[in-house]
Amino acid sequence: MFYYFGFGSNMSLLSLRAKGVEPLASQRAVLSGWQLRFNVQHFFRHEGGVGNIEYTGNRGDRVLGVLHQCPDEALERLDAAEAYGHGYDRVEINVEPHNHSPAGPRTIPALTYIGMPEFIDNRRLPSRRYLNIILEGARQAELDEDYIRRLAEHPVHPLESYPPFVPPAGDYPTFDRDSLSEQPLYTALYGAVFDMSQARPLHEFLKSFFGGKDMTLFHLRRLDSSLLDETTEDIRNERLNYAQKQYLNAYLNEYAREYRYVGRYDYHKD
Repeated sequence: MFYYFGFGSNMSLLSLRAKGVEPLASQRAVLSGWQLRFNVQHFFRHEGGVGNIEYTGNRGDRVLGVLHQCPDEALERLDAAEAYGHGYDRVEINVEPHNHSPAGPRTIPALTYIGMPEFIDNRRLPSRRYLNIILEGARQAELDEDYIRRLAEHPVHPLESYPPFVPPAGDYPTFDRDSLSEQPLYTALYGAVFDMSQARPLHEFLKSFFGGKDMTLFHLRRLDSSLLDETTEDIRNERLNYAQKQYLNAYLNEYAREYRYVGRYDYHKD
């Protein structure tokens, strides 16, 4: 068992569960002498910046978050979800849990993730989607109302308008789960297959995380309206609402910007 301090989207239990992590217990906690930032650039430009914490040494600076008590097997899933060693480093910090014992230590050590220098861009802003998930987690944990208000007032990354994604003209092969799994540098999204082999260095981590898999369900369960009840059957039978389709269309356009289109994915062959 270990303690993990979530200060961004991982304050939300739904967000954690979407990453395959089920905490044994959770409570709000305070990290003093640090400040919250959103300056870790997301892999995809339309998502802006994601959460980070920076040490200031000023006791007046505080990051509020959720202290999760996690089983040991959750560490590997957290490392993968937080791109440990690629976008984030894993560190140990001391946080003050809400329910600490008066007779015990005031702070306890916990793991958390901080942005790696090559991923830091102080011009970045969080997306509306990402900030909504953080706010939901903060409200669930009953964090300080003034802290939540300041989070809610934080400026967000401007929304971009994407045209409907249209595959390039030409004859392309059709993939299914088995044939895609044989291509470790190919990934699929909502019926389109892309080759990641020439992706920019920033995407090196995603080659192993996305490679050989269809990522549609992965993205759908990270939408701020998700209740984690989306299924492959919903995708196969086109049971997606307008917000879900718009969200996937943005990603399709971004995938096409980053990777090379190489084929179609047929969910009915799975």
